[in-house]
Amino acid sequence: MFDCDVLVIGGGIVGLSTAYAIQRAAPGTRVAVLEKEAGPARHQTGRNSGVIHSGIYYRPGSLKARFAVEGAAEMVKFCAEWGIPHQVTGKLVVATDREELPRLHSLVQRGRENGIPVRELGPSQITEYEPRVRGLAAIHVGTTGIVDYTSVARRLAEASGAEILYGAEVTAVDRRPWGVAVRTADRRIVRGKVLVNCAGLHCDRVARLTGDDPGMRIVPFRGEYYELADPSLVRGLVYPVPDPTFPFLGVHLTRGIDGGVHIGPNAVPALAREGYDWGVVHPRELTGTLAWPGSWSIARRHWRYGAGELRRSLSKRAFTEAVRRLLPGVDESDLRPAAAGVRAQAVLRDGTLVDDFLIREGARAVHVLNAPSPAATASLPIGREIARRVLPHL
Repeated sequence: MFDCDVLVIGGGIVGLSTAYAIQRAAPGTRVAVLEKEAGPARHQTGRNSGVIHSGIYYRPGSLKARFAVEGAAEMVKFCAEWGIPHQVTGKLVVATDREELPRLHSLVQRGRENGIPVRELGPSQITEYEPRVRGLAAIHVGTTGIVDYTSVARRLAEASGAEILYGAEVTAVDRRPWGVAVRTADRRIVRGKVLVNCAGLHCDRVARLTGDDPGMRIVPFRGEYYELADPSLVRGLVYPVPDPTFPFLGVHLTRGIDGGVHIGPNAVPALAREGYDWGVVHPRELTGTLAWPGSWSIARRHWRYGAGELRRSLSKRAFTEAVRRLLPGVDESDLRPAAAGVRAQAVLRDGTLVDDFLIREGARAVHVLNAPSPAATASLPIGREIARRVLPHL
């Protein structure tokens, strides 16, 4: 009767890590992964800055803190075992204004609480790491690294032993006492005992298809990037001190595994779940975002921050000004447009931006409802956590 034991919706790194974790914990379990695109990792997984995050930013004891710290070490080990190119580069978090110094000190404390080695630096020590970067003070976080997460996702897909169905967009979910039956856009029916929702930008929609109220909505934020025409200007990874009221890290400099240096992202509302530029508008999705009360609460509460992000989106000069705070020697001609990403940010009805990973369970279903950065870093422990919740139902 069943086509599989566990039916995973979403072929990004979290969905594929879940399939991998289930097979390792319970060999022989039949897992099927439904992915609407023609290949894995086409959205959040394949459109980020490729950083293996240390976990320094996240509240001690939170899932993000625990899973990022564990996941960073495991990701490095996984890549070494499977021959996936990666580097443990370390990174700088740089304060360029006196008002940022208390926040930088708080990061030092948080890093130590999370068990992360942190070194405090003065202005001259900054230039030892990054000769062209300027700041009042900085911290060096040694466990940060870089990798191509699309390569990781492909390896997870192969190693999981799961049946992966590409071009399989889920359009309906029929929950029965014995399990679930899912219909795809091409009219395939796939039956399983348990459903795992790792649909990322569409996870709230999939939760509603199962009959579960997710209690949140995905509000998509586009992150726009440039790349340095001369990558020799930056040796490694350089970040500003983040604003603690937002889950975004600010415009930063990231040397990728390919040797190029990406600059960004900013964070502006996207006009579609997969709105990778201003020209992509899906009226139905935009109407859904605007109808969610939390969207308006965000706008009222954070309009000044949002106005600055919007300005940097519409003006290359403004974006360059943000970069020059860290790297004074650059000008507009040094920046070349690069591909954008979209962050699937869960927002509660009151406008709260969910700041931790959010995993909820329904009848024969597990929903991953908030898994933006550092979910790629944390994907291996996230997969194990989902497997732990799924296997008792089999």
